[in-house]
Amino acid sequence: MEQIVTYLSAEQIAERVKALAAEIQRDYEGKRPVLVIVLKGSFVFAADLIRAIDLPSLRVDFLAVRSYEGTESSGVVQIVNDLSRPIEEEDVILVEDIVDTGLTINYLLDLLQTRKPKTLKVCALLHKPARSRVAVPIDYLGFTIEDRFVIGYGLDFGEKYRGLPFLGVLQRA
Repeated sequence: MEQIVTYLSAEQIAERVKALAAEIQRDYEGKRPVLVIVLKGSFVFAADLIRAIDLPSLRVDFLAVRSYEGTESSGVVQIVNDLSRPIEEEDVILVEDIVDTGLTINYLLDLLQTRKPKTLKVCALLHKPARSRVAVPIDYLGFTIEDRFVIGYGLDFGEKYRGLPFLGVLQRA
């Protein structure tokens, strides 16, 4: 029997997403940033973030990657679907659900840097410093969390639980 215990409530997440959006809006006022959304896990966070940023010129693109096997980051990043347009000389914000080991985001930052953006920043909903294997600059951070496997709000376990409106921890009875 599985039980889901709330780790961060929908209200806590909504409040923090609004604050992150305000920071991004302030920093990019008068600019045309491109949010690069890392799929699949970031899509719920990104949708809420985009709706909260009041920049009419905001643009969005997507990168689909695979790096998890079960509950562990494999350290091997596969690009499943690449960006639809060039980002050269663009202000880019990479939007990630969770920075765990840092290997995936580090790989993506290196990859995107080769495409010569004007600026490249990171916005992550969650950071798990206890699992970090490489240092990653996170410019906009939602929450620092302990070393727990969280689900919901776009994050899954075996393609389940993405639709939960909160972040939870799966406990087996």
